[in-house]
Amino acid sequence: MDRAAAGGCESHQTIRLAVIKQGKRRRARTFTQKIGELQTRPTAQNAEDQAAEWGMGMKPTRIALRIAQTGLFLAIIGTNAVAQPNWSDSRAVFDERLAVFIKDPGNFPYAPMEPLAGTSRWKPLPKASAKQSGIAPEALEKARAYAQAMNSSAFIVWRDGRIENEWYGKGVDARTPLVSKSLSKPLTAIAVGRAMALGKIRSLDQSIADFIPSAKGTPKAKITIRYLLDMRSGMLDQGFSPDPAHPYNSALLDNDFGQRIIESYPMPYEPGTRYSYANAPSDLVGMVIEGATGQRYGDFLSREVLAPLGAQGGRIWVGKPGGLAHSGCCTFLPADTYLRMAVLLLDDGKWQNKRLLPKGYVAEMRKGTAQNPNFGLGIWIGDPYRLRRGFGAPGTLGPQVLHSEPYLDPELYLFDGNSNQIVAISPKYRLITLRVGPTPPAPKDGSAEWDNSFLPNTLIRGLTRR
Repeated sequence: MDRAAAGGCESHQTIRLAVIKQGKRRRARTFTQKIGELQTRPTAQNAEDQAAEWGMGMKPTRIALRIAQTGLFLAIIGTNAVAQPNWSDSRAVFDERLAVFIKDPGNFPYAPMEPLAGTSRWKPLPKASAKQSGIAPEALEKARAYAQAMNSSAFIVWRDGRIENEWYGKGVDARTPLVSKSLSKPLTAIAVGRAMALGKIRSLDQSIADFIPSAKGTPKAKITIRYLLDMRSGMLDQGFSPDPAHPYNSALLDNDFGQRIIESYPMPYEPGTRYSYANAPSDLVGMVIEGATGQRYGDFLSREVLAPLGAQGGRIWVGKPGGLAHSGCCTFLPADTYLRMAVLLLDDGKWQNKRLLPKGYVAEMRKGTAQNPNFGLGIWIGDPYRLRRGFGAPGTLGPQVLHSEPYLDPELYLFDGNSNQIVAISPKYRLITLRVGPTPPAPKDGSAEWDNSFLPNTLIRGLTRR
């Protein structure tokens, strides 16, 4: 949906200017002094990593320029003095965030962020030698060239225990945290499975009110954990609105977004009866994990998911310092970490023969629903085939991802996020294909459109050992 359709160009502009004007009156120092760090931090890995920290995909000088232009943060360019919001004034912070979100939702800076610790003993995964490789060099090169042409930051091919091919864009390597978009959603499902394995959650069919006390006695008490993960919560579909009063905005931008979701996010459908894709239900998973384990969501991920996988950490967006983490989107992790998550699922919830997820849990994740057979618990399912598949409910308007042909492994499933972040998992061939990065270029002058089936099918056709 374009912005004019969402709210009208005139009202969009009027609200944006009013919010910016109001926000400029209230500001005092930035979220974690990032502009000053960008100007003075010579030891940072690279400019692209710094930009990724803000979710902008641009150089630091352009970050500072955009921030100065939009007024999200009051920065004194050329000095290290930057302003930080008064976090107790949630309305002022909301207004600042909304001003930028209305201006350019795709370049919204996720701030503040908190460290998400990983293992302290990270080691690269094994790589296949030329003798060990089971994929034709021509197929690997064809797939890599496609990933490079599609504006990727990272491309990895893993087969049966070894990395067959690995490529990173300029300024990116195996340790660079990258914005995940909705690759955070399968991470929520893994977190729930891990909590179940530890005995902290009894069943996917428990009410969320068992873990979120403020949901008790409200319509949201009818929502189960399963319904959060398979997008059948009954809550309103995700959308864009320039209206500050729209519940989608408070659910995303408020300091205490979790409570806003419980208190006021619309629930027009009976849970379990309709597929409605949104960040709001996925963000409630973080609250469930915190209620079940007594740990902050990021701490639980660090200790119980990333560390056991030998995976690196990164950063996670929180509503305010020390506040609830956004579990539904916007976690920054290296490509290698997403690869390890995929290997965990491919091996039925085991990592190096140690079970981290309950037996049968991955099979449960891979089950579609009557409302959307292509979506399971946080993951997408390749079969049944759809030439174009959207993120919203089948048949609804919105972006449609091309699949030029059926996946050659009918059991294939995948992590799939905005801007065509994909991690495709082929059980039949024990093959994982990962591509993350900015949005691929729009097709023009005969250039190819992004095709979800191209990479995995190219590699499957190139298998020399099956």
